[in-house]
Amino acid sequence: MDSVIEDVRLRKIIDSRGNPTVEADVLTWNGFGRAAAPSGASTGINEVASFPDGGVDQVIEDVEDLISSEIIGMEAEDLREIDNVLHEIDGTDNFSTIGGNTAVAVSMATAKAAASSYNLPLYKFLGGIMPTSIPFPLGNMINGGAHAGTNAPDIQEFLVIPVGASNITEAITTNINVHRRIKAKIQEKDKTFTGGKGDEGGWAPNLTNEEALEIQTSSCEEITDETGVLVRPGLDVASSEFWNEEEQKYVYEREGTSRTVEEQIDYIADLIDTYKFFYVEDPIQENDFEAFAELTSKSGKDCLICGDDLFVTNADILAKGIEAHAGNSLIIKPNQIGTLTDTYNTIKLAKANKYVPVVSHRSGETTDETIAHLAVAFNAPVIKTGAAGGERIAKLNELVRIEEELVNPKMADL
Repeated sequence: MDSVIEDVRLRKIIDSRGNPTVEADVLTWNGFGRAAAPSGASTGINEVASFPDGGVDQVIEDVEDLISSEIIGMEAEDLREIDNVLHEIDGTDNFSTIGGNTAVAVSMATAKAAASSYNLPLYKFLGGIMPTSIPFPLGNMINGGAHAGTNAPDIQEFLVIPVGASNITEAITTNINVHRRIKAKIQEKDKTFTGGKGDEGGWAPNLTNEEALEIQTSSCEEITDETGVLVRPGLDVASSEFWNEEEQKYVYEREGTSRTVEEQIDYIADLIDTYKFFYVEDPIQENDFEAFAELTSKSGKDCLICGDDLFVTNADILAKGIEAHAGNSLIIKPNQIGTLTDTYNTIKLAKANKYVPVVSHRSGETTDETIAHLAVAFNAPVIKTGAAGGERIAKLNELVRIEEELVNPKMADL
């Protein structure tokens, strides 16, 4: 009886871009859970619908009563059953009736309420007593593309990961050190730089791709030398944003360059080799499994070739990618698929096929810290959640707290 759901409430809140999103409260006889859904700017075409046609207001007006009438009286700990009910209430393949953001907020809040009912942290409720490792934080250093202004680089995210860190505090601090070093280098190169940031807390400078790459990688090398903590660079190319279907080319507007599919594969492979990238996300557009597989064959032994728009946290699509040998890693964003059960199913399939799951924030974030618990519970070795900014640091600080609670904690195996 401890986790019987007594009330479900939805409210409209504001995300880090100033746009409305939904937050859910789930109250049980002996517990309480609250979770909010983020939103993306660069989104995959196969993601579930964020909201119904009427947006958040329709969710609050129509969907709240619909959901609450169905799940009040159910046990919050029966999360799979509740997630199935959310699918049944919606009745579509892509959550277009109630919205994937609504579903995931309710699903995550329900899990938190169940954990609270038994006086457990969420990571322990979902992962049991086995979790002992903390994911490495993948931090956004320079923003471009859809996450920054018109004069920023074409490439969407220039990332770093402190693979040599021995604990989460050292990892976070190392990323912050790189973030600060990059700012100093940008100011040195561009005296007019005002310190502007993109959506995910990375700097949004007036730089070419090549200039940003040089600043990113040299900063990694310098901080590694100074601290003794190895930091490796990474990218989120967001190639679907460049893809011109009519021309069948990748169009880099700032760079003034167009690349064929083969040229794009060679370009990314050359970047990986030249700059020793640890991680490259969405280097190929979201419908091209064949080119994704070709790049993975060329560079996947030395680098995580990660699919976000390609897989959209969808187990069925991931299965197609596994068969094609496309990528060796995938982004995990619960609101891309709608429920924690669906999210877990995708992670389980990924791990069974040696794909590295990267639990990730979105560009339009809230201060909700749930993904920190999911990364630990599901033993994901990497969490992508920025390096600075209140909505990003909320997840990182939660990892500090979780690490304190773990018995013999260690950083994840990469």
